[in-house]
Amino acid sequence: MAGTSLFAELVDEDATVFKFYSDGEWKRSTSGNLVSIINPTTRKTQYKVQACTQEEVNKIIEAAKTAQKSWAKTPLWKRAELLHKAAAILKEHRAPIAECLVKEIAKPAKDAVTEVVRSGDLVSYCAEEGVRILGEGKFLVSDSFPGNERTKYCLTSKIPLGVVLAIPPFNYPVNLAVSKIAPALIAGNSIVLKPPTQGAVAALHMVHCFHLAGFPKGLISCVTGKGSEIGDFLTMHPGVSCISFTGGDTGIAISKKAGMIPLQMELGGKDACIILEDGDLDLAAANIIKGGFSYSGQRCTAVKVILIMESVADTLVEKVKAKVAKLTVGPPEDDCDITPVVTESSANFIEGLVMDAKQKGATFCQEYKREGNLIWPLLLDNVRPDMRIAWEEPFGPVLPVIRINSIEEAIHHSNASNFGLQGCIFTRDINKAILISDAMETGTVQINSAPARGPDHFPFQGLKDSGIGSQGITNSINMMTKIKSTVINLPTPSYAMG
Repeated sequence: MAGTSLFAELVDEDATVFKFYSDGEWKRSTSGNLVSIINPTTRKTQYKVQACTQEEVNKIIEAAKTAQKSWAKTPLWKRAELLHKAAAILKEHRAPIAECLVKEIAKPAKDAVTEVVRSGDLVSYCAEEGVRILGEGKFLVSDSFPGNERTKYCLTSKIPLGVVLAIPPFNYPVNLAVSKIAPALIAGNSIVLKPPTQGAVAALHMVHCFHLAGFPKGLISCVTGKGSEIGDFLTMHPGVSCISFTGGDTGIAISKKAGMIPLQMELGGKDACIILEDGDLDLAAANIIKGGFSYSGQRCTAVKVILIMESVADTLVEKVKAKVAKLTVGPPEDDCDITPVVTESSANFIEGLVMDAKQKGATFCQEYKREGNLIWPLLLDNVRPDMRIAWEEPFGPVLPVIRINSIEEAIHHSNASNFGLQGCIFTRDINKAILISDAMETGTVQINSAPARGPDHFPFQGLKDSGIGSQGITNSINMMTKIKSTVINLPTPSYAMG
């Protein structure tokens, strides 16, 4: 289905080769080179995308700068109208986009469809929220500050930044792309999308939905290629006015090179799940399975370490083990709970963490099993702080359990991490929950639920190495604008009704 019928413009003569999107057209790169996308399940080449050149990037950014000037003059209601149209097209054609997600990143079929529908909903919500946020300004008067008469009126409004560079990760290449694209567009910016290699074809399909909605040429571009050839060139390009990036350590390197432009970065986490003696263990176990193993643990907000009070640890571990045993393992086409991780190198990294834990004496609650990129779900009990798995983010279906003897110990371990994205607490005592939440150095704390990014209008941010700035629809719109002030100077003080 991918690349056929409605999406026929995207493909070359070879139906597995996809073009890039520039100046309102689907094009082949002048480089003549292609980048292969490997199906994580078959470990064979599924698709190929264009390896764009730096010169093509230059042309894209120049076109984006020109298009943005006109777009900024487009009435706000009309911008919103086009976003609603794109959202409808995206949701209507969810099936072929979801198929790409299944084949490129081994996302279970039902979750792939959910991602596309959720993305359409995000775009529509963003259009509505943008109309409200951007339709309001502020009116300030000078005599509110000591020593001033009312001789100055200040009008403030939000104006676009210019060209926004959006770089989403492989695990949500559609949803985390539109979470950047929609706020940028409603705010009057143009957008250059650099999708991940794994997930690029799904992203190209999504971009075509915006193309079909009728956005102006040059306003939206999608450039594919090798990070080693165009990555730094994009992120350091003087024509880029803002970067929104979701991913890993690369984001830290980008932030050091990008210069004086606004940055929005979400760079991963080691989300701790703290379970107290009075916590609902059945609820905790269910959320550990959902939080730790959905999409094979390949989520920034996945539960990455369980910190459980020793007195209830045995009971909790048994409950989780029973639920792990019921997880289905296999190909994403069969809607299995655990599917192959995205690349062989990812699988090798996860295996390295597992072998380190084994060597240092962790208790294996299941037998470690791997076939290619497919790793069976694994719960590791009695993990100690000297094991890599206690601190490193596996991004796979492997979950460590660290037994603790006090709340202070749990907070200390959580805060000792270089990450600070999210965390969660299971307790029936709301006072304890709030006190622990306040003490945790994380951007979000969930009480009696697993970590989660959504709903998509909630603020989403990380501390420390987990990121810069805050996401969520409102926060993203505000981040992708600047405040513009116009001050009217009156010859004499003027007081309303005075």
